[in-house]
Amino acid sequence: MPGGRLTQQDRQQIALGLAEGLAYAEIARGLDRPTSTITREVMRNGGPAGYRADLAHRATEQRAHRRKPAAPPRGAAESAAPQPHGRDPEAVRAYEELFTTVMMQSGLPKMMSRVMVALLLTDAGSLTASELARHLQVSPATVSKSIAFLESQTLIRRERDERRRERYVVDADVWYQSMAASVRSLVDQGELARQGVGVLGPGTPAGARLENVARFLDFVAESLARAAEQAREVLYTEPEPEPTPDDGA
Repeated sequence: MPGGRLTQQDRQQIALGLAEGLAYAEIARGLDRPTSTITREVMRNGGPAGYRADLAHRATEQRAHRRKPAAPPRGAAESAAPQPHGRDPEAVRAYEELFTTVMMQSGLPKMMSRVMVALLLTDAGSLTASELARHLQVSPATVSKSIAFLESQTLIRRERDERRRERYVVDADVWYQSMAASVRSLVDQGELARQGVGVLGPGTPAGARLENVARFLDFVAESLARAAEQAREVLYTEPEPEPTPDDGA
């Protein structure tokens, strides 16, 4: 039934759709479900290449069996707690889950995605290890491992607050640094393709193909670098002040 839990037949349809190369949105339309439901289902159960209907259904039943119906998990209580600025707690929770799924689709591992999104959605842009562990309902060791990975990718940094606690910070500049890393990767790929031209011969079909690839990557890398530099200041735009009750009176 639309809006209810996925059935085993639904999961078989998802598996068939993936095998046929259908997009998540197309599979969702066939089942009369939100695209986000299909996306979460697939990413939670092996991804598009590893999704198996029977395994996904069994895993979901096991997760449901492990839950304690008499006492909601702390994460549920936290998501229902009052949010700053009058935000809808359930809307925030759903958005965080969707954002995490998108990060996973970009290639970031699940727990690293959860930590990254948790930091991004805080007004302060920083959290302590204990705050992250409590929010995500995971162990401090899991948080530490995820932090180490994100730090190695220059996606976050560490700092000490006034109480000498270590905080993990995501800066506005992280998106620029991510683009810069992409540019470096494109440049490296272009250089590698151009090396292949020398190995295979510039007058051969394979050599010509690699030369075209190198020229394409050079152009994209240069365009991306220029656009990122021009738009960098947008990341530091200050939010408009919230209206006071007297405004407009």
